Amino acid sequence: MKIEKKSWPEQFQKILDGAKTYDLRLADFECRPGDILVMKEWDPKTKSYTGRAIEKTITYVGKTKGQAFWTKEDVEKYGFQIISFK
Repeated sequence: MKIEKKSWPEQFQKILDGAKTYDLRLADFECRPGDILVMKEWDPKTKSYTGRAIEKTITYVGKTKGQAFWTKEDVEKYGFQIISFK
């Protein structure tokens, strides 16, 4: 399955450079190893896509509710997932 998600420029570039091989996401969608994560660069300043995209194969999905990056309500509803890719 292919899953498309926004990626802000700084994080997108780290993935593109190979320095970042995981992604922390709100667990409001299903994914599993073998799925393709399509990250589309999103500029929050212009509120538009830049046209750059990266496809990565998901190798591991771990879920937790132990962080505080999103609202308490969303965390309680969905939890978190850390996505590793190659």
